[in-house]
Amino acid sequence: MTGPGYLDGHFLVAMPSMPDPRFQRAVIYICAHSDAGAMGLIINHPADDIRFFDLLVQLNIIPEGTDITLPPGHGAICVVKGGPVEPARGIVLHSDDVMIANATMAMDDGVCLTATLDIIRAIAAGQGPRDAILALGYAAWAPGQLERELQANGWLVCAADRTLVFDPDISGKYQRILRHLGADPTHLSSQTGHA
Repeated sequence: MTGPGYLDGHFLVAMPSMPDPRFQRAVIYICAHSDAGAMGLIINHPADDIRFFDLLVQLNIIPEGTDITLPPGHGAICVVKGGPVEPARGIVLHSDDVMIANATMAMDDGVCLTATLDIIRAIAAGQGPRDAILALGYAAWAPGQLERELQANGWLVCAADRTLVFDPDISGKYQRILRHLGADPTHLSSQTGHA
C-alpha cells in the first residue's frame, strides 16, 4: 500500500555518476511506489525518430497520409523512452481534463496515467487532454530496490512539478530540475555520508 514515506508524484533525478546508461541524466516521474515496489516513467529521454503521428498510423488509428490537428491551446504530444521495461508498450501521462472510465489513474497535482488505446484515440479525434506525453516502456523496481538505490545516493528526490512534466523541451528538463533544486552537477557526489 502507498502512504507516507512513499514517492508517488515525485521526481527521481539521476545523479551525474549514474552507472546505468539507460538512466543517465534521467528525470523519472514516479507513478506508483509501495512496499510492493515502484513504477515510473522517464520524461526527458526523447524517443529518437518516433513521431506521435507515425504511431497513430502504425496502430491503425488514422490512415497513412492523414494528419491530425490538436485543438488550440493543446501542447504537442511528445514521445519519450519511458524506461527499459516493455519498450513497445505505450503509456500516456496526461493532464486531468480527460479521464477514461476504468482506465485512467489519477496521480498527483492534476497528472493522470492511462495505458489503453482509448486515450490515444481521443487525442487523434481532437478530444484528448490539454497536456500529454506518450512514454514507450517504463521503469520498475522490485520491493526494496528503489530504497536501496536511494540509500546508495543514486537519485535525488523532489516533488514533481506539473509544468515540468509536460514541458515540451524534453532535453532541458534535467538541467532545469537541478537548477530548481539549487544543485550544481559538478558538486554532486555518488558517495554516501559516514558518521
